[in-house]
Amino acid sequence: MLLFFAAVTTLLCLLHVYLAMRIVSPLDKAMYPRARRFIVGAFLAHGVFFPLAVGQMPRTGEPSADLLQLVGWSTGGLFSLLFILMVGKDLLWLGLRAWDTAAPSASPLPEDPARRAFLATALNAGVGAMTVGIGAAATVGARLRPVIERITVPIDGLADALVGLRIVQISDIHVGPTIKGDAMERLVAQVQALKPDLIAVTGDLVDGSVAALTPHVAPLARLSAPLGTWFVTGNHEYYSGALPWCAHCEDALGMKVLVDTHEVVQHRGAQIVVAGVADLRAQDLEPSHRSDPQAAFAGAPTGDFRLLLAHQPESIVDAEGLGVHLQLSGHTHGGQYFPFTWLIRLVKKWSRGLHRVGSTWLYVNRGTTYWGPPMRLDSRQEITVIELARTP
Repeated sequence: MLLFFAAVTTLLCLLHVYLAMRIVSPLDKAMYPRARRFIVGAFLAHGVFFPLAVGQMPRTGEPSADLLQLVGWSTGGLFSLLFILMVGKDLLWLGLRAWDTAAPSASPLPEDPARRAFLATALNAGVGAMTVGIGAAATVGARLRPVIERITVPIDGLADALVGLRIVQISDIHVGPTIKGDAMERLVAQVQALKPDLIAVTGDLVDGSVAALTPHVAPLARLSAPLGTWFVTGNHEYYSGALPWCAHCEDALGMKVLVDTHEVVQHRGAQIVVAGVADLRAQDLEPSHRSDPQAAFAGAPTGDFRLLLAHQPESIVDAEGLGVHLQLSGHTHGGQYFPFTWLIRLVKKWSRGLHRVGSTWLYVNRGTTYWGPPMRLDSRQEITVIELARTP
């Protein structure tokens, strides 16, 4: 663990050095010696501070540790924005330099080195202003209440009794150092006002131990629906102690925990098979858990409707051929904040919203709160209301 921490800190410091050097390089050494030293020192200090601050997760619940994590994640979010925007600016600058080399007479860059340095500084100032502006908007976005996303899912041959069935999904709640019980009080009120028939909690409920977060998750015990509140683990449960959390969700919060298993419930004479799998990486941290949709549906009746809860959307690949009508997932946060909301679409096939995958519908919730940096922009946190309909 110490070696891993050292490697991460070294990498972060190198990234911070890159940013510092890109900012100070246009500044004249003779005119701005103190400013240059201050910028480099500040970036190096943050490169060390950030991993120390977010590494306080085992102490979540202690006021000092929670404050350090809040400051660390907030400044880390700004750093991530600055880094991405600076890389974009540098790529633009490289393009302009290439143009200047290939066609000097038509180059948009000024010939005077002093004017070029001024232009580079102005571009850096623009990047800084964009970072502050985007960061401020994203911070406000993280404090907004989740939007209610209403989705109608058409199912071939759906039984009359299940037409209009209302499933409310919440996901990636991340109760922990910056998300506390007051937020859960508001969340429960929002969910219950939707009058759900069934509630699905698709993982990443917590960031911290049962001992630290018991009072903060307590309001979730008031989640109630005629067909039950169902829970599957996400990757963050395994960082926080999956076995104690599964027991706590069952015993104290009244949730029905599904780890590669299923239950059958009746609704107006129709049969619903509700199955759930552990997170795709569960076995890496908890050998007794593994993500196995085949095992989850083993021995299950065909039923009138088959629902699979799986934290990561990619679980749908292993669920092929199991007759699943709908899979509910989360995990991606939809990228959480710009520009990562765009980048995630390049690396994730299913990053948000409703998708048709073979004969199965997949819905990916953008997350009901946030993780890490308290930022949301271009990916509003959501509570999803899924209503079943018969295919026309």
